[in-house]
Amino acid sequence: MNRRNFVMIAAAAWPLSRVTAASGGTALEAKIVRLNLRHTWTTTMSSSQFRDTLHVSYTRDGITGHGEGAPIVRYHEDAEGARQAVESVRGLLLAADPMQFDKVMAAVFGRVEGAWAGKAAIDIALMDWVGQKLGIPLYSYFGLDRGDAPVTTFSIGIDTPEITRQKTREAADFPVLKVKVGLATDEPTIEAVRSVTSKPLRVDANEGWRDKEEAVRKINWLEKQGVEFIEQPMPAEMVEETRWVRARVHIPIIADEACRHASDIPKLKDAYDGINIKLDKSGGLLEAWRMIAVAKSLRMKTMLGCMVSSSVTVTAAAHLSPLVDYADLDGNLLIANDPFTGVRVEKGKLILPERAGLGLRAA
Repeated sequence: MNRRNFVMIAAAAWPLSRVTAASGGTALEAKIVRLNLRHTWTTTMSSSQFRDTLHVSYTRDGITGHGEGAPIVRYHEDAEGARQAVESVRGLLLAADPMQFDKVMAAVFGRVEGAWAGKAAIDIALMDWVGQKLGIPLYSYFGLDRGDAPVTTFSIGIDTPEITRQKTREAADFPVLKVKVGLATDEPTIEAVRSVTSKPLRVDANEGWRDKEEAVRKINWLEKQGVEFIEQPMPAEMVEETRWVRARVHIPIIADEACRHASDIPKLKDAYDGINIKLDKSGGLLEAWRMIAVAKSLRMKTMLGCMVSSSVTVTAAAHLSPLVDYADLDGNLLIANDPFTGVRVEKGKLILPERAGLGLRAA
């Protein structure tokens, strides 16, 4: 067997979920990781016992940066598509200077259409590498004080009243809870939570209400139940209807599915009081930072959220959390097989790692 045939056979035998290449001491790996949930996770969009996310590692000069992207079904993304997106810019990334990360990510955005979770995984891995190269945590790179990190909510997915009460009891250490609604069972869900705790609640309808009168009725009822704000009560495209609802309720309305990038924000400012930023839908830390800046310039509230993901993405978002009003960074707490440790939570408060870059450690 000649060398060329051997290389071709070896490449074909390597699993598609784990493809590694090196060039001049620089290596890039993209692999799909299955995360197992502690409880079945149900929203208005889906129900599952696991989530597949894409993990990217970027190695150069003996330093490895880690990134992750959690594909969002709502935007027709999956882990394999994210992996293919990373592979499509492999040559660019291996040849680029990672210290020119803004230029590199601009090139990635220019070449890759969609696949925002894949882009986020690249962005996070590069920023982790840069922080480690400079020897500082990412919050220091952004000029932030780790002591200003906010309290995070803990999310309660849609379930039976009995399981909802169980989940609420398990979240006893969290001072604020986030509850998923958007179905016909909204009232029993909130009543089940309230039978266990009187702590403040934040609610996410995930576009579940399509009738504006129903949205007003439910939001005003939720206000009486001690709910602080409501996320995405109506479908993203129903901006005018949401503006109508906003004029008839008294708690803030936060855009989630309606807001993916900085360019979306100005057209939402009259319909929403704030935005929920997720690295997986924005394409990474750099775009999330821009979104925070744009929202603040329009005097809108800012929130950092997450998908079900490991400590990689959650820790990356947490490094920006001193900038925002609200945090919902608990995706890593919902899984049973987190491959890393990073940001910690003590009585609800985010405790950022002091190590360089993201500050991750293998679990």
